[in-house]
Amino acid sequence: MRRNFDLRRVSGTLALTLILGLLLAGRDVKAQNRGFFLPYSTAGFGIGTSSYFGDMAPYRRPLASMFKMMRWSVGGNYTRHFTPRLAARASFIYARIAGDDYIMNRDSKHETSIFYARNLHFRNDLKEFSIQGIYKLIPDNRSYDRRPQFGAYLFAGIALTAHNPKALDSLKGDWVKLQPLGTEGQGNEGYAKPYSLVQFAIPVGIGVRYKINSRFDISAELGFRKTFTDYLDDAHGNYADPALFADDPLALAMSNRTTNPVAVRKGADRTETLKKFLQVNYQIDTNDPLATLPTTGFGAPGTPRGNSPTLKDNYLFGMIHINYMLPSQIKCPPLK
Repeated sequence: MRRNFDLRRVSGTLALTLILGLLLAGRDVKAQNRGFFLPYSTAGFGIGTSSYFGDMAPYRRPLASMFKMMRWSVGGNYTRHFTPRLAARASFIYARIAGDDYIMNRDSKHETSIFYARNLHFRNDLKEFSIQGIYKLIPDNRSYDRRPQFGAYLFAGIALTAHNPKALDSLKGDWVKLQPLGTEGQGNEGYAKPYSLVQFAIPVGIGVRYKINSRFDISAELGFRKTFTDYLDDAHGNYADPALFADDPLALAMSNRTTNPVAVRKGADRTETLKKFLQVNYQIDTNDPLATLPTTGFGAPGTPRGNSPTLKDNYLFGMIHINYMLPSQIKCPPLK
């Protein structure tokens, strides 16, 4: 019965798609004859920036999180404009996001925070495919041979993102994949399952467009991605028992970096600042903060490694696109 129901539902969907296609084709012909809006398509290429918000880039410091670890993004898209106000696009974006406790907290205001002492960092190359609906705040003109010089639009949709967080191995200088290491004990008895490297996201954003000539537009947009994972940065839960990594020194080193003498990505010495950390937070004066820190219980098994277990990791793209008006299959005056 379920199979029959699924077949009927699929058949109904195909029939509805066919009917809509015929209606749109008929509308194209009417547009040619009567001068109404003619649907058209564009192909675009864009470059821009990417920013990450999560355990190493907190929401309470939005400007710092957006700009201090900003990285790059590049992508392409195909857009179909169905009406003067509505369009849909398929988009692929390749981007890098990154976070670093040292860079985010090395100023005098934050250097005695627990996040400086945690000393984690990561980078993550994202491959995102999305389908988005677009609503034009300034509609195209009704005549099929015109579009406005300026435009603005909103967009939202759904995305599938492949990711793979990495961190720098201080001994070999290589970027190491973190998920297979189970840095928070994932995959061991009593711990969470390994997290997925493919995640859904919801893109939402705003853009503006400027017509260069009859064939090209340039657009700028800001797009926020709401995800459903807290593992883009590999930090979510608690420190694991170091005994789990007895046979894997690399996993042990990546799981807890609180006693590293340097901030690995920058090679900066942490000794003097950790002295301040112990004075402010534990009222301890010591000449060997790296040895003293573990005695406070900081970084002990079962204590928080991620600082926002109820919040998900998200990211933001700022991109500039060049868009090309694809020739219509129906012969008509060119789009200007």
